Order: sequence, then C-alpha cells, then structure tokens
Amino acid sequence: MTEATTAAPSRTATAVRLAGVSKAFGSGSAALLALDNVSLDVAPGEFVCLLGASGCGKSTLLNLVADLDKVTAGTIDTHGARVALMFQEPALFPWLTVTGNLELALRMRGVPRAERRARAAELLASVHLTGFEKKRPHQLSGGMRQRVALARALALTVEEGEAERGKTLLLMDEPFGALDAMTRDLLHDEIERIWRERGLTVLFVTHNVREAVRLGDRVVLLSSRPGRVVEEFPVEMARPRRIDSPEVASLAARITDRLRDEVGRHGS
Repeated sequence: MTEATTAAPSRTATAVRLAGVSKAFGSGSAALLALDNVSLDVAPGEFVCLLGASGCGKSTLLNLVADLDKVTAGTIDTHGARVALMFQEPALFPWLTVTGNLELALRMRGVPRAERRARAAELLASVHLTGFEKKRPHQLSGGMRQRVALARALALTVEEGEAERGKTLLLMDEPFGALDAMTRDLLHDEIERIWRERGLTVLFVTHNVREAVRLGDRVVLLSSRPGRVVEEFPVEMARPRRIDSPEVASLAARITDRLRDEVGRHGS
C-alpha cells in the first residue's frame, strides 16, 4: 500500500500572524509575564503543533488567538478566519443530548432552526457517531465525548464548501491528553482526516512530543516561562504517519533533547 501524502501548505499567505505578542497577568512588580515577544506565521491549511513545558504559555497563546483574552503587547491577525476552540475537557452540557449540544452551537452561529437537525446529523457522521444522536454525555465513553466536542467545534466553523479552504481556524488545547493510548491513536486518524477534508488550519497544543510529530506539519517549541519561540521543527514525512514509527520516534527524540535543554536552562 502506498502512503497518502498531503501537499505542503503555501507559505506565501498567512492564516494567522502573531507579531511581537506578549502577555502579562497582573501589574507592577507583581505582574507575571506568560508570553514574551512571540512572533509566528501559520499558513492556510497548515497543521502547527505548539510544544513546551507546563506553564510556558501554550494555552494562553490559544486564548489570545481565540480573542478570549487581550494581548499586553504586539498584534494577532487571523485575517477574518472563523475561529473555534476545542478544550482539554469536552465540556458538554450534561442535560442535553448529543444532537442538542450540537444544535446549541449551531444556534449560536445563527443557523436557522429548520437546518440545525440536518447539520447536526452531518457533523456526527463526520466524526463517526451516527446512531448516538439521542445519547447524553454520561452515556458515552471518553473518546466519544471528545468526538462530540470536535463536532461541536466544527459546528462553529465554516462548513465544507462555504468558504475558501484554509479560512477556518481550529484551535485545539491538549484535546486528547486524558485518553488512553489506543483511543488517542484513533482520534489522531480522525482529526487528520477531517483536517484534510475540510481544509482547516490547525493550532494544536500538546505536551506529547510524539503526538506533535505524528500530527504536525511543523512543531513550534516554546521556552519555559515566559514563553518564547526558541526553535521550529518542520515535519517532512509522508502521511499517514504512525506514532510508533521509527521516523516519528527519531524526530521526537531530537525535539525532546532540545526541550530538556531548554527546561534545564530555565531551572524548571
């Protein structure tokens, strides 16, 4: 079987541009600098993984891109893309069915009531959950709840065919960190498939170095607090990839060594 490949995203345009972004919490001598002078360009359709030690500002950076918080200095430009954020926890409404959770997201987006049920069914099909429409979150496994959360995030983005590919930005904050290895591996396949089919631009935060190499077109390494971009690693491997392949393991080991150097240098 030949390996499928994905054409490298064009670097002549940007879906996201961070220029000199800094973020401090508090003020005066008590201020805590979380991010310091971060500059990063993400191309339309690119899958970029952000990696770094705990507390380096990865989640803070996603919140800034999602406009859930404001920068202290610098600028962020998403070029009019529709942005959705997928959190570490599914955060589904427990009193709503699976379809109800998706329809609520669609209602927030302004989708007419007559269209919501059909759209919700399409989204569930895209994450292979057809048949679970009437289930409530407590009736689902952890992996299935994360699939619903992914479908909900997609509900808040441009549907396939509605806009130019690469104009939908999906932010993912360690979405698979709490799952077992097999479920996580299956969801890696799912998010890669959906990313390709919908032409998404993805910023993906993780602590798992192999996960970053498995999924990313590029791995961006942040320093310990305050977070700064210290190195970028292009992932020039054909897709699909296996998280346990020698090629993934080799690059992951190199990145891990660099991460250890950085953490040790900062005494974290």
